[in-house]
Amino acid sequence: MPWVLCLCMFVLVGLALSALLKMAPRGPQEPPCLPALPLIGSLLSLHSSDPPHVLFKELQRKYGQTYSLMMGSHSVIIVNQHIHAKEVLLKKGKTFAGRPRTVTTDTLTRDGKDIAFGDYSPTWRFHRKIVHGALCMFGEGSASIEKIICAEAHSLCSILSEASAVGLALDLSPELTRAVTNVICSLCFNSSYCRGDPEFETMLNYSQGIVDTVAKDSLVDIFPWIFPNADLQLLKQCVSVRDQLLQRKYDEHKADYSDHVQRDLLDALLRAQRSTENNNTAEFGTEAVGLSDDHLLMTVGDIFGAGVETTTTVLKWAVAYLIHHPQTQRQIQEELDSKVGSERSPQLSDRGNLPYLEATIREVLRIRPVAPLLIPHVALSDTSIGEFSVRKGTRVIINLWSLHHDNKEWTNPELFDPGRFLNSDGSGLMIPSPSYLPFGAGIRVCLGESLAKMELFLFLSSVLQRFTLSVPPGHCLPSLEGKFGVVLQPPKYRVNATLRPGWETNSCQMC
Repeated sequence: MPWVLCLCMFVLVGLALSALLKMAPRGPQEPPCLPALPLIGSLLSLHSSDPPHVLFKELQRKYGQTYSLMMGSHSVIIVNQHIHAKEVLLKKGKTFAGRPRTVTTDTLTRDGKDIAFGDYSPTWRFHRKIVHGALCMFGEGSASIEKIICAEAHSLCSILSEASAVGLALDLSPELTRAVTNVICSLCFNSSYCRGDPEFETMLNYSQGIVDTVAKDSLVDIFPWIFPNADLQLLKQCVSVRDQLLQRKYDEHKADYSDHVQRDLLDALLRAQRSTENNNTAEFGTEAVGLSDDHLLMTVGDIFGAGVETTTTVLKWAVAYLIHHPQTQRQIQEELDSKVGSERSPQLSDRGNLPYLEATIREVLRIRPVAPLLIPHVALSDTSIGEFSVRKGTRVIINLWSLHHDNKEWTNPELFDPGRFLNSDGSGLMIPSPSYLPFGAGIRVCLGESLAKMELFLFLSSVLQRFTLSVPPGHCLPSLEGKFGVVLQPPKYRVNATLRPGWETNSCQMC
């Protein structure tokens, strides 16, 4: 029966092909994707009362640790675990070095002429190199930056002493912001603000407006044709005020600029610009594409804005957690009493002798990462993440919140426990998990990491050496639920700063 033989042969060939296909290595596949509709993408699946970083962590249960979604017409991959995160940031850092173009970030940066949101290019690399060099001039080990920070810490302690003397509870937010602002102003503009300065108050207002509107995937970024938009109008107003201030500082620097003196970051950028214009060096002449006034202003504005908001936010979280955990405060103070004493202020050289304070800072950065979704990356070519294919132009979000709250990497990740960063006898520091990336990693790593660590250490050690921080009588403990935006901000709260015994008449020497 020929037809039976043919049927048998057909089945055998089919089975053989099936076996060969199973044996063949599988190529990259698309990551699991949330449901998406035309135009609106996955918007309906993202409707939640949870902030995005918490929602993205929860969606792992259904879609796995790395998955994709659609933001309007844009494909976005969410990475929730450290192996894929390090592939994006380190192993394939240049491939994923792009930044998305959005309406809000373009408004903030004059179409990406800064460092944080600027796309990867020769101009961007040149700007970053100049800024990195200027910051290194003031960097760790530099007496000048330590003196600047210590002076601001001393001023902050004086304000807390005045409030303590009259029993006044303070909202520390503006005081911390002014202290950090003056450090950044010294680096960028060689200037500072006194308490109550009208220009500083203006800066506070426009900074808050920017934080509330940028980089939170608002509808205006997903659907830029939807106008008018209240967030966008607020952002434009705040950027206009910021730009007037930056332009004034820039004009002042150009008026008294000297090739023989480099006072600050703006001087370093002006020198680079003039060297490019004169074509004095091969490096500047070949790489400095478009070193315009806009680039200089946006680069300084970037360092100024990011340097203030991030460090201030971490300090506010640190104080909130210290109020919640008075035993942590006591342990830090005992360490300070033992290793520093009361005859002088803490110095950067004390960091190695104060492991518990350093561990506390690390735990604050872990449990409340200042930028829980970092800044999105963009694939500059077709590539892959693990077993998943990634097309050119795909946006990639590293969910730092998931990395820092991964139950597989951290024991009881929701608990505040500085001890997790200490070795077995508490005498030294350690990183217990490769999931710890508070400042990002790779070529897009935070430029101000070293400066931020110095400020956090010196401000917190100086305050805790003198004061015990607590909630005012009749007030609730500070909420530990953050407000999502370009940074994760703690809600406002007030603090009682009580002078520790023996400090009522003790005038501590500055660094």
